Amino acid sequence: MEHESVLVRRRLDDDLPQAAAGLVRVHARDGYPVEGVDRPEAWLTPKGTLDAWVAVRSRAVVGHVLVSRPADEPAVALWTGRSGEGVDSVAVLARLFVVPEARNMAVGESLIGAAVAHFRGRGIRLVLDVLRKDTAAIRLYTRLGWENIGSAVHPYGVGKQAEAFGFVAPAAG
Repeated sequence: MEHESVLVRRRLDDDLPQAAAGLVRVHARDGYPVEGVDRPEAWLTPKGTLDAWVAVRSRAVVGHVLVSRPADEPAVALWTGRSGEGVDSVAVLARLFVVPEARNMAVGESLIGAAVAHFRGRGIRLVLDVLRKDTAAIRLYTRLGWENIGSAVHPYGVGKQAEAFGFVAPAAG
């Protein structure tokens, strides 16, 4: 059976219920994210969101990514300290997921590509934190040319933390 095509487009408010349901399914299967599944729509609309995209296949949301203003993400400090760039030249790629039935169809790559292209055109470099346990995500970012810029600790919940890595998107070129 041939795969139906996947469309990546800006997220609409009407996409949130489907995206939230997909996130809950991803969490049940993969343990990602470590927080936010008790209020998935709120987790997908954090304060500081600059833009968000969804991947749609057969009118169903099968993937999601957003970009936000820098807050307390370790990757921001890792990159700005290393590069000497100001925090105003950086944004954070986050909330990336692909539902299980749409994996191995380049959905994650397409979502990341849309976000990187959009912000690169504005002179903004994207960074992200990824938990050490999320090896499939680490492989994806590495394959796409993102650079591991160091180890970090991701705080979540009340007093919890997980080992993470900071990554920076490839430079325009």
